[in-house]
Amino acid sequence: MACARFVTLKAIHGTWTHSQLLRPRIHTSGIVRAFSSLKSPPSTAVFYEKHGPPDTVTKVIELPPVPVGANDVCVKMLAAPINPSDINRIEGVYPVRPPLPTVAGYEGVGEVHSVGSAVQGLSPGDLVMASPPSPGTWQTHVVKDKDFWHKIDRGTPVEYAATVTINPLTALRMIEDYVDLKSGDAIVQNGATSMVGQCVIQLAKLRGIHTINIIRDRPGSDDAKEKLKKLGADVVFTESQLDVKNVKGFLDNLPEPALGFNCVGGNAASLVLKFLRQGGTMVTYGGMAKKPVTVSTSSFIFKELSLKGFWLQKWISSDRKEECREMIDYLLGLIREGKLKYDMELAPFNEFHAALDKALGKLGSQPKQVIKF
Repeated sequence: MACARFVTLKAIHGTWTHSQLLRPRIHTSGIVRAFSSLKSPPSTAVFYEKHGPPDTVTKVIELPPVPVGANDVCVKMLAAPINPSDINRIEGVYPVRPPLPTVAGYEGVGEVHSVGSAVQGLSPGDLVMASPPSPGTWQTHVVKDKDFWHKIDRGTPVEYAATVTINPLTALRMIEDYVDLKSGDAIVQNGATSMVGQCVIQLAKLRGIHTINIIRDRPGSDDAKEKLKKLGADVVFTESQLDVKNVKGFLDNLPEPALGFNCVGGNAASLVLKFLRQGGTMVTYGGMAKKPVTVSTSSFIFKELSLKGFWLQKWISSDRKEECREMIDYLLGLIREGKLKYDMELAPFNEFHAALDKALGKLGSQPKQVIKF
């Protein structure tokens, strides 16, 4: 039976201090092995005790060493992204949330620091990623069972390894799972400048599939259009450009799309629906505008459109660990070959709260923020 202990959590930013009874590993799946001669180094972590606005409830703290059991691997984290789902978990609005108190973060990559006595196939110095993703990656050292870690090629850029699972995998699965697309077919999507949107463009192009892309009206939209076209986008429109009765007049020689992706909602979702061909399918995977998807009766009756939803968490949770890792390796291979890339901004861990402000949209549109430890 594990022995409970008191630990002191020392705030690095601000004057917050707190002593409370904690499980030795608040950042793992709940398995505790208190009797072990091997321990992790102390860890610096982004920690929260209650749900609420991420910029007010998160604290950067120091955690004491924890035991490394026989089947455990201690990983020195190298990079981890700030995803919208991370923010939603901290806010308490995401459907799946770790029990509190907890360390934030869900995706990331690191280097093996030490391994338990029964671990085979992993050694200190190996590059590994959390696969499938699991809570507690926003800290300098993470201890989890060996099954949580996936060894990857040392030549992989760490910022891509840290971010490949949530967004690129979402793009890949949506392209593969809903419509049997052939070379020459087309996809329409809103939120095209997002990481998923950028990946959709490149993965589609590799398959000979055209993309019709919709972006928000904002300063710098012309530059955004050019960047997407360099990635392989066929056409890019702002929402205001499509404020016409017949959007299909913009297609020129492109085929009517059979598949559409919506991560915005509201009017942007309606624009995706307008482009779809008879019997087309729109897949919703986000709702950045926080507005509902509104569908006309005629779209259902006369166009026979289908509306689907995609949630990567559910897909990953369906006992698909090996399948997931095969696809991750495929995506990382494309990255190493220069065939898949996307915008990111690396932020030193000691500037975490500045990166969080950018991720929260306080400074306008920003690239994906990736914490570098």
